Amino acid sequence: MTTAFAPEGAQPTDAPQLRVLAQYVKDLSFENPLAAAAARSADNQPVIDMGVEVKSRPVGSDGNVYEVDLRIHVTAKRGAETLFLADLVYAGLFQFVNVRADDVELLLWVECPRLLFPFSRQLLAEITREGGYPPLLINPIDFSPLYQAEVMSRAKAAEAASEENPAA
Repeated sequence: MTTAFAPEGAQPTDAPQLRVLAQYVKDLSFENPLAAAAARSADNQPVIDMGVEVKSRPVGSDGNVYEVDLRIHVTAKRGAETLFLADLVYAGLFQFVNVRADDVELLLWVECPRLLFPFSRQLLAEITREGGYPPLLINPIDFSPLYQAEVMSRAKAAEAASEENPAA
């Protein structure tokens, strides 16, 4: 019997791997309707409203490459006036090698967005700074609650569907 050892620090060839194949800006919109007025009246902080969404889809026919979109939508208001709107979809292509099928969904909803987030955060900081505002520095996001909410939403939808169409 022959045993092959991997060089020190290298992973065995059958170890689970998450590979980042590419990452890119898929969509970016920045609206700055009150740019001139905002630059003159910076005396009070705007109210920031932010939403985060994660979407994924398989790419190709082999079933182990996925595109993951991290969408961050930001609205900044001062009183009733909208200072700026930023909408960013930052995406990545991820390949899973030797990953159990049961683990892929969790990785798509939690680990992939976690890897995309620092780049999204940097882009939003730069675009708001270029828009004439202090850089928007978003706190790190824990994507686990988003995943749990999605799982619960699916369970409720399945339950509602089964109540509407009970098995005979």
